[in-house]
Amino acid sequence: MMTVEGNKALHFRKLEDGTVQCLLCPNLCRIGDGRTGKCGLRKNEKGELYTLSYGRTVTLSMDPIEKKPLYHFMPGSSILSIGPNGCTFRCDNCQNWNISQEKAPTRFIDPGDLVDIAGKDGSIGVAFTYTEPLLFFEYLKDVAPMLRGRGLKSVLVTNGYLEEGPTDEIVPLIDGFNVDLKSMSDDFYRKYCGGGVEPVKRFIERASSASHVEVTNLVIPGLNDSVEELEEMASWLAGISSEIPLHLSRFFPHYRMADRPPTPGGKLEEAYAIAKKHLDHVYVGNIFIEGAGDTYCRECGEVLIRRSGYRTRILGAGGTCRRCGTMTRGVWS
Repeated sequence: MMTVEGNKALHFRKLEDGTVQCLLCPNLCRIGDGRTGKCGLRKNEKGELYTLSYGRTVTLSMDPIEKKPLYHFMPGSSILSIGPNGCTFRCDNCQNWNISQEKAPTRFIDPGDLVDIAGKDGSIGVAFTYTEPLLFFEYLKDVAPMLRGRGLKSVLVTNGYLEEGPTDEIVPLIDGFNVDLKSMSDDFYRKYCGGGVEPVKRFIERASSASHVEVTNLVIPGLNDSVEELEEMASWLAGISSEIPLHLSRFFPHYRMADRPPTPGGKLEEAYAIAKKHLDHVYVGNIFIEGAGDTYCRECGEVLIRRSGYRTRILGAGGTCRRCGTMTRGVWS
C-alpha cells in the first residue's frame, strides 16, 4: 500500500467535515477523506491533502528534444524524459491513455538522483512529459532549481491547465514549455477533455512572458479543424508573439476516438497555410509534408534548420541566419 506520509501537497484548503479542496488546477476538486481528486494523484488523508506523484515516474527514457516537440530549444540535443501516472484531463483522443487514465507501475526517483542521472549520457536536462507533468508540482519545485544549479534544463510538455497562483510559482523555474492548445472552443474542451480553454490560454500568456514556449495543436477532422478556428488560434498566438512556434499535428484514430478518420494531408496543408499568415514558425507533425518541418528565417526565408524525422541539420549557428543575420527566437545553447 502506498504511503502518503511526508508528501504533503501544496495549494489546497480545508472544508467542512474533513473535506479538502485542491487548488492546483481549475478542476478545483472537493475531495472527501480517503479519496483522490480527478487526477488520481492528490489524496485527502484525515483533512490534509497529499501528493501520490512526488518523484514517481511511469518511465525513464532518453528522447530527441524534437520529439516533445520543441524545435527552437537546443535543436539536435537529447533530453532525459519522465512523467507521472495521471492527468487533469480525460481526453477522448489521448495517445497515452494507458499511463494517463489507468493505473500503471511507477518507480521513485529522488530529486538528487534525477539530477545526477540527467547529467550523464549527453542529456541537456529533464523533460517532464508523456502524461501531465504539472501533477509533479511539488517535485518540480524541488528538482528544477537543482537542475538549473547544475547547468541543466527543465522542460514541461503540458496541457497548461493550472490555477494562476501555482502558475506564477512554477513558470520562472522552467526553461522551456510545449503547451497543448487543443482547441479555441470551450465547448470542445468541456466535451472532449473535461476542462476549459481559458486557463490554458492564460497559462500560455504567462509562460511566454518568462520562458521559451512552443504550442501544439492536434488537428482533428470535424472537431477543431474549421478555417475560422485555425485563423482564430494563429491570430491569438500572434497577438502574444508571432515568433511562437506552432506545431500542427496529424490526428490518428485512438482511444475513445478510434472510429474517427485520420486528418487528411490536404487539411494539414491548409492549416499550415492559414497559420503562416500570422506566425513566423509553423510546423506539421505525424505526416511528411515537404518543407513543413524545416525552420526558416522570418526575414529572408533562408533555411536555418532542415529536419527529417528527428534528424536535424543546423545551418544557422545560434539561431542566426547566414544570409541576413536575423536572430530567431529560441534557446540555442
